[in-house]
Amino acid sequence: MAITGAGTGSLRPVRRPRLPGRSALLRTALVAALLGLAAAVLQTPAGCPPPPGGSGSPGPGPVPSIGGPPSALPLPDGAVGVPVRLAEPAALAVVRPGARVDLLAVPADGRAAEADLLASRALVLDVVGAGAADGSSALYLALRPEQAQRAVGLPEGSRFAIVVRS
Repeated sequence: MAITGAGTGSLRPVRRPRLPGRSALLRTALVAALLGLAAAVLQTPAGCPPPPGGSGSPGPGPVPSIGGPPSALPLPDGAVGVPVRLAEPAALAVVRPGARVDLLAVPADGRAAEADLLASRALVLDVVGAGAADGSSALYLALRPEQAQRAVGLPEGSRFAIVVRS
């Protein structure tokens, strides 16, 4: 027995697929143009110097300094760079790139007598914002990986201090 009729589920398409209209094509073209423009703007920010050597390959190089001529030192092999905000930012006025400092951690409860030595003779890579009053000043240090893990793993509220060696 053959079943025929319109209500029995045919495999024939009901409508032909439509091509996108002019407005959809225009919207797609505008989105593509804006994305391309955004990528071009973000690729090379204004005021940024070209990478050293002219190659686009990332590699160890100077740490960028903010607010002055580039005076940062390159990161030594086997070390990691760690930014440190000091409890007393005035100490940054006497530190220069190339100096050696001892990094101390003061517990969150403020007992300075129990300061813990995190790194001895750490190399100062850069001093950023030494005169800034807004708290954006920082010291970039080259630390061994285990020292860096101890420094960033401290509880919230811990403060850092330095002792200048040379």
